[in-house]
Amino acid sequence: MAGRYKSDLKWSDVTPKGDYMNRRQLMAGAGALALGSIAGPAMASLGAKKTSYGRGLELNSFEDITSYNNFYEFGTGKDDPARNARGLTTDPWSIQVDGLVDRPGNYDLGDLTKGITLEERIYRFRCVEAWSMVVPWVGFELADLLARVGVQPSAKYVAFETLVRPEEMVGQRRPTLDWPYREGLTISEAMHPLTIMATGLYDEPMPNQNGAPIRLVVPWKYGFKSIKSIVRITLADKRPPISWQMANGREYGFFSNVNPTVDHPRWSQATERRIGGGLFAKRVPTLMFNGYEKEVAGLYAGMDLTVNF
Repeated sequence: MAGRYKSDLKWSDVTPKGDYMNRRQLMAGAGALALGSIAGPAMASLGAKKTSYGRGLELNSFEDITSYNNFYEFGTGKDDPARNARGLTTDPWSIQVDGLVDRPGNYDLGDLTKGITLEERIYRFRCVEAWSMVVPWVGFELADLLARVGVQPSAKYVAFETLVRPEEMVGQRRPTLDWPYREGLTISEAMHPLTIMATGLYDEPMPNQNGAPIRLVVPWKYGFKSIKSIVRITLADKRPPISWQMANGREYGFFSNVNPTVDHPRWSQATERRIGGGLFAKRVPTLMFNGYEKEVAGLYAGMDLTVNF
């Protein structure tokens, strides 16, 4: 497995816990934000290990991160997930692991993650829609989970599926996409140490609208690759279908690496709008691989990224 890497963000750049908690309390009093099943007394610190991931950039606030989301299972508006995800049941939760693994099964989330040390990872987040954030995720390397189930040598891809529960996920009552939501990585992408399974943010349990109780985070790829509320992981020897490529392969490729030189057919990817910067915030240049070029470019050596987009 590749070595462990550091980004240019740091823990000291995180909004102080007391400041953001006070701000949340004020907002809660105004009825500003719904945090689903983790609201109130259940909001306990995860005690994540503070790592050296992250130096130099200011994090987005808790409010930014939890109120501006794409999660079509709860609606297509940016504020729909925060409003509609509050009723999602996330406990109990299990994940089916199958395909080319030594120990397939339907695992309780607690059993699957038992003994794994949670880490704080401060990552850039870049949406294919050309907006961005910086998020302090809490999670663990996907490679650690895969090691537990035993990846067979013939496995070349890792596929993921999101929960289907239209009685709680109101967006699934419409054929916006072909449910369940599907995503996939190459085995080398999945095993890379920057790729994590996140169970929280700001050292708190993951809010429903952000993908509770567990989601993928692949920081050098566009955000839709970081599938939420995962219920199935499959190891395969053939490239799996993914939802946005199935819906519109001309606009959304399998790799979906952040690449400012390859425009979306309907807009430029050369710059991005930072959420939280205000209505007239200046757009900033988008970085190749979202700023993680040094760490991940080797995964694509010899590949034409204008064709394999």
